[in-house]
Amino acid sequence: MKLFRLLLRVLIGGLFVGHGTQKLFGWFGGHGLEGTAGFFESLGLKPGRRNAIAAGLSEAGGGALMASGIALPLAGAALTGTMTTAIRHVHAEKGPWSTEGGWEYNGVLIAAILVILEEECGLGWALATGAAGVAGSIAASELAKRESEPSEQEFEAVPFQAAEQAREPANA
Repeated sequence: MKLFRLLLRVLIGGLFVGHGTQKLFGWFGGHGLEGTAGFFESLGLKPGRRNAIAAGLSEAGGGALMASGIALPLAGAALTGTMTTAIRHVHAEKGPWSTEGGWEYNGVLIAAILVILEEECGLGWALATGAAGVAGSIAASELAKRESEPSEQEFEAVPFQAAEQAREPANA
């Protein structure tokens, strides 16, 4: 066993558990589900509550998996995805430096997660994990974008009886 690799995995995983529970439960000075949902709504990640739950579970669950060393590719994809989403929606436009609200911290976390994956599971798994995290971030953002756009087509409810008649053959 490599001691510092273990310590890195436990540290990063444990901190993500804390970060996720800040979102979900308001623990450790977090804003809780409602506060996080409102923030996500303001970022365009709608519906905010669903996205806050997804992010909180990804961070807390992915962090727990990372810390324990179980299902590391799943853990890495979940954590990389949430950090990629944070970069894309919060930090990218502010540049790299965290002093300006930039993405350097998120980038370091992603790099550390991928190094852990490469060391523990191999280069192929690390590359797949990174790709899955980015793809998940893009998918979540696109779904949120679609959810926030008004529907182009209005559907009229069909009464149950009319639906049954429509299914009966015309010759009956």
